[in-house]
Amino acid sequence: MIEPPIIVHRPLGRGGRHVTALGQDIGVAYSDVDVIEFLRQSGIDETDAEAMVDGDSPEIEWQGAPAHHYGAA
Repeated sequence: MIEPPIIVHRPLGRGGRHVTALGQDIGVAYSDVDVIEFLRQSGIDETDAEAMVDGDSPEIEWQGAPAHHYGAA
């Protein structure tokens, strides 16, 4: 199975989630706004990044917790 290029990992014990793109760490997100900004900084158009985060995009995998949840595990 091929992993999606963007993975929002399980929530950290202190809150927030590591985000990786193509296997590289791009930051710790505490909200959807953070994920969108990381994607924008990675070269994805902001409108496309917003659509990817807001929708059920196959390009993003949310691991260990529901999408859009950033609280402590």
